[in-house]
Amino acid sequence: MSGLYTRFVAGALFPLHERLKGHNTVAVRRELERSQWYEPEALQALQLARLQRLLQRAGERVPYYRELFARLGFDPQSLDDLAGLRSLPFLTKDLIRANQEALKAEDAVGLARFNTGGSSGQPLIFFIGRERVSHDVAAKWRATRWWGVDIGDPEIVVWGSPIELGSQDRIRALRDRLLRSRLIPAFEMSEARLADYVARIRAFRPRMLFGYPSSLAHIAAWAEQAGERLDDLGIRVAFVTSERLYDHQRETIERVFACPVANGYGGRDAGFIAHQCPAGGMHITTEDIIVELIGEDDRPVADGEPGEVVVTHLATGDYPFIRYRTGDVAVRDSGRCACGRGLPLLREIQGRTTDFIVASDGTVMHGLALIYVVRDLPGVENFRIEQLSRERTRVQLVTGDGFEEGSIEQIRNGFKARLGAEVQIDIERVASIPREKSGKFRYVVSQVRP
Repeated sequence: MSGLYTRFVAGALFPLHERLKGHNTVAVRRELERSQWYEPEALQALQLARLQRLLQRAGERVPYYRELFARLGFDPQSLDDLAGLRSLPFLTKDLIRANQEALKAEDAVGLARFNTGGSSGQPLIFFIGRERVSHDVAAKWRATRWWGVDIGDPEIVVWGSPIELGSQDRIRALRDRLLRSRLIPAFEMSEARLADYVARIRAFRPRMLFGYPSSLAHIAAWAEQAGERLDDLGIRVAFVTSERLYDHQRETIERVFACPVANGYGGRDAGFIAHQCPAGGMHITTEDIIVELIGEDDRPVADGEPGEVVVTHLATGDYPFIRYRTGDVAVRDSGRCACGRGLPLLREIQGRTTDFIVASDGTVMHGLALIYVVRDLPGVENFRIEQLSRERTRVQLVTGDGFEEGSIEQIRNGFKARLGAEVQIDIERVASIPREKSGKFRYVVSQVRP
């Protein structure tokens, strides 16, 4: 019965849902499932054709790029290889902030406002069109099916974004119920909450898990210590994303849930960049995304060397992301995956990690619980949160135009509400916050072990 319902959801209900939203997700997924077996040369030809179309539209319909191309004397029609993309400057978060409206295509319809989660970059507001949503959902769907599960299979989602947690209205709750997806908030993980989460997982008996690696590993470690079995539920795979996956987290999740871990890499701003297949390869979604890895000199690094991830998302004609600097650091693999897919590989993703924080009463929360207090405040350009002890947390703020002094107290009250009323919150205004050696910012650093 379960298999029949999954086929109904994946074959009829979810496609109807996407069509009503104006998305062509099903057609895109089917094409991706064909193109994943192309040889690398054919995939590069596909990239080039799509890149030419993206740049042509950007030059004609997007004010920012129309002016940029004219200033550079760049003609999209003259582009005859992927290397020619490097003649264009990088797109940075600061440039997006300064040109938020000018980056919208004049013929764009149905743009949706998004913002970054804050753990992998500065708070950033941008827009996404229906084409990109369709392609991102299709790419994730394709990767899900690599592991023998599908939309409609029972799923536990351990997540913390207020977009997800704040949208549980009746329509969304009904949709999730029909799709057999259940949400567990990743913010608060007290003993009582963890016991409840484990009980809910056991009762629901999911076929797949999805969430932050740190959150799934923390639930698994608690269950193991409490003597609660989670290895008898028939879970097929645990999909993790949004943070760096550490070996000890993978080992804990696989041991306790008795299933493989599939690592995913991407973000709301950059798109669905790469996903791990059962053979172990971290495949780039190369049909939709051109990935460049650049060194400190802003030039490409050799395969096997770490470099900053720069992406050009080929489905962003409504709001182009062309040579977008993610701030993440990764290493490309020049080999071919044993699965036989022609999709290129990333060997390692070195960035993107967010610590847990511990409240004064011992409650463990995801670091994003504090990030969300700060990230959307007007005038906040950058920030860093350091938990020095359970009794003291330090916040560094880089502020600009629009920042109001009352926001200082708003931050302090928000942190105390999460960490404890007696916790000392030191807030310091600074001119800049230095990067780590990797080139990444760490927005939450906790010196307190859960």
